Amino acid sequence: MAGSRRLVMRLLSGCGWVRGSDSALLSRLRDEAVVHPRFLTQEEEDTLTRELEPQLRRRRYEYDHWDAAIHGFRETEKSCWSDASQAILQRVQVAAFGPDQTLLSPVHVLDLEHWGYIKPHVDSVKFCGSTIAGLSLLSPSVMKLVHMQEPEQWLELLLEPGSLYILRGSARYDFSHEILRDEESFFGAHRVPRGRRISVICRSLPEGMGPGRPEEPPTAC
Repeated sequence: MAGSRRLVMRLLSGCGWVRGSDSALLSRLRDEAVVHPRFLTQEEEDTLTRELEPQLRRRRYEYDHWDAAIHGFRETEKSCWSDASQAILQRVQVAAFGPDQTLLSPVHVLDLEHWGYIKPHVDSVKFCGSTIAGLSLLSPSVMKLVHMQEPEQWLELLLEPGSLYILRGSARYDFSHEILRDEESFFGAHRVPRGRRISVICRSLPEGMGPGRPEEPPTAC
């Protein structure tokens, strides 16, 4: 895990964490598709992983999903966290969500095996509000966003272990997003080898929904 992190950082030193089809798009989505590298310390990443492993190990990897968007995954939801993990999630809330936004509970946890991937999708407005934020654990990966009406407009987000990504506004509603499968996992010309990846996803409430949970969990990256 640490070796993968060092490899990607060495290869991409100076390349930034978000690439796009053109500078105008990068400027327009500067505050809407955001990556905070090294948001977690190694100790914090290990804390979250240790806490999640017992719950994840009780589940088998699956190869179909209710909306056919994920392959090679297991998932769970978690509402009770240790004090250390709760402090991390509080930092996510401060970094990614506005003071007037309420978060969905419980938190969605998605575990992709080495060969797992998430197909292009836009999260349903019935199940998710205007902001999605995710912590990436264990393995680097590349998230790709493509405009639904103008596919020549795209972004690539490099998600290293310990990073936090945020999608809001146009990046959340107008662009599909996906996690590239291992053989397609490139950030520009640089290969980003995939391994098992856990993501911890926080979402704002859908508009008009009271505190609680949606009827079905959304696809999440």
